[in-house]
Amino acid sequence: MFRLRLVPDKTNIKFMKGRFVGLAVSAFLSIASAILFFYPGLNYGIDFRGGILMEARLQQPADFPALRSLLGGMNLGEVALQEFGSPRDVLIRIERQGDDDAAQNQAAQRVRSELTAAYPGTEVRRVEVVGGKISAELFTSGLMAVAISLAGIAIYIWFRFEWMFAAAALITLLLDITKMIGFYAVTQLPFGLTAVAAVLTIIGYSINDKVVVYDRMRENLRKYKTMPLRELIDLSINETLSRTIFTSVTTFLAMIPLAFMGGEAVEVFAIGMLFGIVVGTSSSIFIAAPLVLLTGEKWLRRQKASETEAKSAPAAQRP
Repeated sequence: MFRLRLVPDKTNIKFMKGRFVGLAVSAFLSIASAILFFYPGLNYGIDFRGGILMEARLQQPADFPALRSLLGGMNLGEVALQEFGSPRDVLIRIERQGDDDAAQNQAAQRVRSELTAAYPGTEVRRVEVVGGKISAELFTSGLMAVAISLAGIAIYIWFRFEWMFAAAALITLLLDITKMIGFYAVTQLPFGLTAVAAVLTIIGYSINDKVVVYDRMRENLRKYKTMPLRELIDLSINETLSRTIFTSVTTFLAMIPLAFMGGEAVEVFAIGMLFGIVVGTSSSIFIAAPLVLLTGEKWLRRQKASETEAKSAPAAQRP
């Protein structure tokens, strides 16, 4: 019976030979992402910037020039229109109307009335109104959620493994997060709570891959006590490579329909996930393990030597 093999059963790829190149490329992309965060910056969504988001379905294909003229004459400031789904579906974004939440609700009601009057039968399917105070609180909460998740993961890895594994995992996750921020800055996808959810999901997905590799490294450290650490890490990555690739491919394929057919509310999450899966998988192979080699090689070897001496000491004392 034919079986698709994305990765051979046994591989012997020397990943550690390219560790410096991988780390340099990752550092460059993260620095570039940090620059992109300030310029051109993120396209903050309604959640973080405040304003009005409306989803309307017309009875006929949308005439965007006429819609812009209609809404532009209402003196509501910047109005952005976007088609999604069918040609009859229109997404309307309106900038925040001052700091008063009541003004936001009044503007949303005005837009609804104008649309139904100009285009009879229009169905307003969704209205989201976010005031300035709420958007600031949501932004702060989003940052806190990311920070708490990173702290929790670092503590978990520290207790389950050793400090160098926790340090390597945390550094790798920070590099992954900065790359995702750069991705949203380049694509100018709306960065709101949905994007934060994608970042948090990728953090969990990425650390799961790294824990699998770290577990295999710890098992091999006990099994191959004289093997050079560089070769041991290569062996551990190769032994888990098939599982890593298959998990990433299946998750990637599951996200593709959401990215292209899920609508505006879902595509921000799904497209971010597609990019994050690639980043998280590559960092598990090329970044996380090399960082353990760079930060903890001497300590791991010293720990192994002390364990070997402790086991051999009772035998040496026997008569």
